[in-house]
This record gives sequence, C-alpha cells and structure tokens, in this order.
Amino acid sequence: MTKAGTIRVGIGGWTYEPWRGGTFYPEGLPHKRELEHAAAAMTAIEVNGTYYSSFKPATFANWAKAVPDGFVFTLKASRYVTNRKLLAGAGESIARFVDQGIVELGDRLGPILWQFMATKKFDADDFGAFLKLLPASHAGVGLRHAVQVRHDSFRDPAFVDMARAAGVAIVNAWSDDYPGIGDVSGDFVYARFENAMSAEEQGFPAATHDRFADWARDWASGAQAGDLPLVGTPIDRKPRDVFAFMINGAKERAPAAAMALIDRVGRP
Repeated sequence: MTKAGTIRVGIGGWTYEPWRGGTFYPEGLPHKRELEHAAAAMTAIEVNGTYYSSFKPATFANWAKAVPDGFVFTLKASRYVTNRKLLAGAGESIARFVDQGIVELGDRLGPILWQFMATKKFDADDFGAFLKLLPASHAGVGLRHAVQVRHDSFRDPAFVDMARAAGVAIVNAWSDDYPGIGDVSGDFVYARFENAMSAEEQGFPAATHDRFADWARDWASGAQAGDLPLVGTPIDRKPRDVFAFMINGAKERAPAAAMALIDRVGRP
C-alpha cells in the first residue's frame, strides 16, 4: 500500500495578545519564547507578516532555529503581488518576495500562499500568465505554491485545469464570508478553516473536528474530500501532504482548535 501524505496542522502567526496569560501561552512566558512554545504545540504555522512587509534573511534563519525538526512554516506572499489589476506584470514583485531570504528556512519552508482579494475576478489569460511566473525553485530550494481565490467567477473548470497544469494547489477554504472551491489540484492540499466560533472552547463542536480529521486523512491518502463544491474533473488518486490551518474566525480559539485536530490526526 502506498504511504499516505503527511498531515500538518497549525495556526496563523504566533503573536496575539489574547493567547497570552494562560489562554495558550503560560502566564509570564517571555514574548521571545512564544514561537518556541507554539511550535511545540503545532506542526505548522502560517506566517501572515510576510503579506505586509519583507524580512531579513537572518529573521527567517532564526525562525528555523526556534522550531523542532519536521515543523513547517507556510508564508503568505506579498500583497504587492496579489493586490494589483494585472497579475501578469507581477514578475518583479514575485522575484523580490522569494529573494528576501525565505530559503533560510531550509527544510522548514512549506508552501507559499498567494491570497487574492474577494473582489478579484477570474481572467483566464491574466491568471494563467501569473501562474507561469511562479518559480519552481530559488537558490536551489524547491518552492510550492497555493492560491486562495475568493470571487465566484473562479468557479470555472478552466481555472482548475490551469492550476493543475501549473502544479499549484487551490486553497480549500471553509468560510462563511465567501464561496469556496473544493477541487484538489497540486501535489499537496492547503486547507483553511476560517469560521471558528467563540462559544466553542475548541472553536468547533467535536463532531466538526471529527469531520475535519476525516477530510485530512482522505486528502493525505489521495481521495477527494470536504464539503466544498467541485468545479473540475475528478482528481488522480495519489498521496498528498496536507497543510490545515485554524485561522481567522474566532482567533482566540485557534490554538485549541488546531490542537484538537492534531489529537485526531496525530503528529508527523
């Protein structure tokens, strides 16, 4: 039997005031040790700060040193790439993003998330040109890419086909705020569970966590999963790594939600 892909589960960032004082971080934990604590509890973190600004190579290197073997950071790509009218002209901004020192993360570098505004509509020619700009590697380090689109016009088989041809993952985003696309495209799955509830101690009811765990295991084994509608043709069945994040929604519940899912799917 072919081995299933690796499932990693995490949160968005690690600096958030409501997580301090015993909610997630122990009382009195120095802020400089918060990444270390979060990385011990999670198996991945999605870095949001890289969407707003660039960082020095030494910063990425220090992040890599602070986390255990097997831990992975995914990076949200620069808004200067995704928040533009014509994506085909983003080549220079893409180059700046990947050349800022992200390769210093080494084997801790996971997929790059290219997130688009909910107002961004699907233009087949322009989006196809953008996908061709995404580099397969940089400085000898392989790069993986995921795109999160949030406009209904992307419910187009042509979009799914071009993402698959490029080897780029379509983000499976479970949200109340915009329509999602459930098709699997790249050789990994990127899921964002964005509608956690403050009233639930672990963000979601236990039955929902059970369902998320089933999805993650199905994706890892190569099956199509999830409740989001499909747009394209069925996928080829092959094991895929899975990156699942509890993010946005009731953010104060995100660590508990992620740990609840890790309890169900295990650690790499």
